[in-house]
Amino acid sequence: MKKMLRFLVVFLLIGLFLILGGMLALTWYYSSNFPVNTWINGVYCTGKSVEQVNEELVSAQEASAIVIVDADRVNWEIDMQAADVRPDFTDALKAYLRQNASVHWLHNLQKPVSSQLTAEAYVADWEKLRAGLEGLPFVAEEKDMAVGVRVCREEGGFCLQDGNAHRLNLEKASAYLEECLSRGQTTIDLLEGGCYEDFPDSDSDRLQRDIWAQVCSFTDRGSRIVYDMGTEQISLTPDIVAGFLEAGPDGSLSLDQEGNLEISETAVRGWIEELAAAYDTCGSEREFAATRGETVTVQYVTYGTKLDVEAENAYLLEKLRSDSAQEETHVPAYVQQGYVRGLDDIGGTYIEIDMTEQKMYYYADGELALETDIVTGNTGRRMGTPQGINFVYAKQRNRTLRGADYESFVKYWVPVKGNIGIHDASWRSKFGGEIYKTNGSHGCINTPTNMMSQLYEMVEIGTPVIMFY
Repeated sequence: MKKMLRFLVVFLLIGLFLILGGMLALTWYYSSNFPVNTWINGVYCTGKSVEQVNEELVSAQEASAIVIVDADRVNWEIDMQAADVRPDFTDALKAYLRQNASVHWLHNLQKPVSSQLTAEAYVADWEKLRAGLEGLPFVAEEKDMAVGVRVCREEGGFCLQDGNAHRLNLEKASAYLEECLSRGQTTIDLLEGGCYEDFPDSDSDRLQRDIWAQVCSFTDRGSRIVYDMGTEQISLTPDIVAGFLEAGPDGSLSLDQEGNLEISETAVRGWIEELAAAYDTCGSEREFAATRGETVTVQYVTYGTKLDVEAENAYLLEKLRSDSAQEETHVPAYVQQGYVRGLDDIGGTYIEIDMTEQKMYYYADGELALETDIVTGNTGRRMGTPQGINFVYAKQRNRTLRGADYESFVKYWVPVKGNIGIHDASWRSKFGGEIYKTNGSHGCINTPTNMMSQLYEMVEIGTPVIMFY
């Protein structure tokens, strides 16, 4: 019995030693190989070394991109696969093993353990990676940009092409890219990494900066002027003002002996003449929408607008040469000014005399205020009322009109062109129709007294009068 008990004890001790030995062996094995039931980033790792798991994790990693952020905060991408950039999980895997070695693997026997690890570094083919960096559009543009400072003409005015400020240092950028990848960072902010620097200015560069300061001051000063053309306001934009500077064939700005920008008097006068061409109406023709529903062509005769080009040229040159920086709304000088100012100098208040229809209309602010039949000049005797755009240049009461063969007293006299005017005609009992062809006036516009009295009270001196057949 004792012999049997000793045998059993020995057997148990041997079994215990074997179990302990096996556990120690597994513990030693799992100190450098991943424990049973271990999953990392979806990869089965049991019994595999750090190197083996790292390779499998790299293979399982989906292709991604490195993000390069330039100085303008624009994101650019370099394809990792094209640059042979690979994540390196080695340090993370070693840290995992240190935490889960020894007898911790026993816990894995109960259920699988899944973990997520992040690469703490990236390795790459550095030559391919640099080629990828140099192939980005903003880097290529940077390489093509000339060094130096230059004032250039562009749409909208002038600009300063500064080839010295904030230039990308490609060597620093490449080194910073490698540094960031080595610590697992795939978004590379070049500005944050100090990859931009300024080049020193040469004497020529400093001159260009001085010219640029003058350009800014000049365009700012000129841009404060607004031309009040009536219904339109014309601002002297930087583009317009920049056009007043004297420049050579290559676009370079001209300086006087003191180093100051030269103003092109030809350009200033040219702009004033263009302004006049847009707004002057004296002697020109225009389309007019007649009340009868047709569009007629009528010529400006005594009425119209004409800018004083000489006065305006002198004004603008003086303002451009002064140091005043005050905002100013300028009403231009006129040789002749219409009843209203603007591209449409007839506006909404005018007298319309339709000599074919023998009708007269008075519009006030675009609304028909008076309509009447009239009798105009006798076309049968070649005394037809002349066509054209004229204006009311006077108003008189109780006037006697005299001619070679007539003398007529009128209560209301509104002359519009020389001795041609609108007046009452108490000697007539009928108006309108075709009376004017055989029994018309000497050229004036005969109007019923009751209508003439109303017109006389409403119309103002300067009101345009459109007369047409």
